[in-house]
Order: sequence, then structure tokens, then C-alpha cells
Amino acid sequence: MENKKTLVLGASSNPERYSYLAVNKLNKFNHTVIGIGKRKGKAGDIEIDTEQKPIEGIDTITLYLNPQNQKQYYDYILSLNPKRIIFNPGTENDELYTLAKQNGIEVMEACTLVLLSTGQY
Repeated sequence: MENKKTLVLGASSNPERYSYLAVNKLNKFNHTVIGIGKRKGKAGDIEIDTEQKPIEGIDTITLYLNPQNQKQYYDYILSLNPKRIIFNPGTENDELYTLAKQNGIEVMEACTLVLLSTGQY
């Protein structure tokens, strides 16, 4: 399986959060995972950072932020030039869809955990 470098935006160190599960499942499936969240911490072995730092070669950004909290990341998301953005349930956002599409980024409304479980990631 191809390694898809993935940014989990809205990553959490709380094991009960879907973003925590996604970080660990992506890691288990041998994808390179970068976690950015509101607070520093760890999701399993993966460090969660709070800074919007430049990252090379991002394949996928998977969102775990509600649309209101996404606004502050628009420029950052576009600057990373990912191949695709996955809007997990509850993160759907027409404004960001439009921006992404205008920049040639594929958008998906899907659950990262399901995509991984079904081999569609």
C-alpha cells in the first residue's frame, strides 16, 4: 500500500476523539502522519503540534474541525497544496470546498476511519 503523507487537522490527545483514532489508524496502516491541534500532546506515538508550519509533500488533509474553526486554517491548508481534503462527518464546509476546488484539490465527504477499514484510503 502506498504511503500517503497525511495531516490530521484537529488532532487530539484524547483517546475518545475520532481524530485520535484516525492518527493511530493511519500510523498503523504505515502512512506518515502529522497531527496539528488546539493543544500540544500525543496521540499514541505521534506528536500533536499547534503551529501551522510548512510541510512538504502532503497527500491528504483530513479535517476534524467544525467549519467555524476551519476558517483560521484556510490559507495554511491551501499553502500545503494537498492532493485531497477529507471532510469527516460534522466538518462539511461549502466555503472551503469551493476554495479547494478552485485550487485543484480533490474534496471528499467521508470518514477517514471507514476509508482505512475498507481499503479505500
